[in-house]
Parts: sequence; C-alpha cells; structure tokens
Amino acid sequence: MSQFNALLTHLEQQTGHSLQNHRLSSVGGGDINSAYKLQTANLTWFIKLNHAGLYDMFAAEAAGLQELAASASVRVPQLISVGQFGQHAYLVLEFIDLRPLHGASAGLFGEQLALLHRQKQAYFGWQRDNTIGSTPQHNPKYPDWLSFWQQQRLGKQLQFAAANGYGGNLQKQGGKLNAGLAALFRTYQPQASLLHGDLWGGNAGADQHGVPVMYDPACYYGDRETDLAMTELFGGFGPDFYAAYQAHWPLDAGYPARKTLYNLYHILNHLNLFGSSYLGQANNMIQRLLSELS
Repeated sequence: MSQFNALLTHLEQQTGHSLQNHRLSSVGGGDINSAYKLQTANLTWFIKLNHAGLYDMFAAEAAGLQELAASASVRVPQLISVGQFGQHAYLVLEFIDLRPLHGASAGLFGEQLALLHRQKQAYFGWQRDNTIGSTPQHNPKYPDWLSFWQQQRLGKQLQFAAANGYGGNLQKQGGKLNAGLAALFRTYQPQASLLHGDLWGGNAGADQHGVPVMYDPACYYGDRETDLAMTELFGGFGPDFYAAYQAHWPLDAGYPARKTLYNLYHILNHLNLFGSSYLGQANNMIQRLLSELS
C-alpha cells in the first residue's frame, strides 16, 4: 500500500489533481492487468497497473483511445495519464459506470460503429504497434489488405503458435489456408477503416444515460468486417445492434465466410495466451475455411 500511495503522489504531480481523502477499490474482470477505482470528492478514476516493462502496452492503448476519440463517433473514456513510476506502468482514465448494451443503446452503438468505420486511411496498419491482449500486434503500413492479413495477422499468430509448441497439423493446414486466402477476396476489396480491433462484448457498454462506450482498444486501419466478426465471437451484442449497423452500412455478401477467417485470428491468439483448450476450435475453423477455398 505504501507503494500505491507513492504512485498517487506521483499522479498528483502529473495531473495537478488532489487525491487526498481518496477511496480505493479493486475492479475485477481483466485477465492481464490489476485495476482499481479511485474516488475523491471531485473525481472518479479508473487505474490500470502492470509491471514497468509493459509501459508500451499502456502507451499504445492510450494512443488508441485518443484516435477513437478524435473520430467523434463513439464515446471512449477520457485519458487522464499514462506513464511509469517505480516498478509500475499505469494508465489512468475517467471512470464510467457501465451497464450492458441493449435496446436503444445497442442500436445507437451499431449506428456509431458504422460512423467510426467511415474514418478512412490511405494504408492498412497504423502509426505504431500495439497488443491484442498481451500479444504483440504489428501494424506496419501496407498498401493492400490481403498481404497485411497474411503477414501481420494470421501468419504472425501461426508463428507465435509454432514458438509455443503448436506444430503439426495446425501449421500445415494453417499455412495452406494462409497461402490460399485470395479466394475469399475475389469480388471484395476492403477499405482501410478505423477499427477498435478487440471488439468483444466485454469491451463495450453504455453509461447511465444509455450512451454507448467502447474501451480497451487494439486500434489499426483495416477491414471493418474484422470488428463485426469479433462482436459475434463471444456474444454480447443483440439484434438491435446488427440491424442498426446494416441500415447505415450493409455488409458484403461474402462476410459470413470471412467472419470465420477474422475470428480465427482471435482464437489463435487465445491459444497462444491461454493454452491448448483452443486448439481444437482453431483446427476446426481452419478446416471450415479450407472447404470454402475448394
């Protein structure tokens, strides 16, 4: 606790806010960081902590939040401070009392996400690398989407899996899939849209007024279908969300097949982060996609 008090003194110096007579409570739900809610008479903050070596992960998240905020599409938590102090890296955001998206708020989020995806770039990738969970996510600038996905998304996760001991059929069939992906893009040319990048149900909600909020981004510019695909991977987004998105920007007819491809990236990432319980699902998805190519 003395280390935490020293951190709060540091944050007072960095932000100019008094943190005297604060109340501190732990916030659950994360797999990677420690998280806290800090309250004083005048402010309420959300604080993420990890060891100092992961500062760059927080810096990338802060940059993503700023890029999303600049789009003026979906509300994100305001960035208060990001940095290192002692043995800790920290990220401080405004605390928003969140509740699940449903009904009108879910519909509004679908509309706003379509607006976010209208934010375009001349390349695929981003201005910097970031992380997906705690896995490195490389974002060099590419002129074409297919090469970016083959080399920096699916190919990278297969490389990480090989380094983690997952060889054999996963590598053989995964490599075959990666080499043949052009078949899924014969009649479809994605635009480079601003993406949240990690849009599962745990990374979006609504504030007390029903205004949608997104957070924990892994931003880059890419095919908007990747965000939509992940909303379907673990659930949490209802029919009002999808109807509103489709009304504002209908998805291409080939989306159902590419949805499996885009979610394979996240399942492979879960394999690399959390272990072999995801191996069967990854192999099944690869086989399903290979059948689409034939």
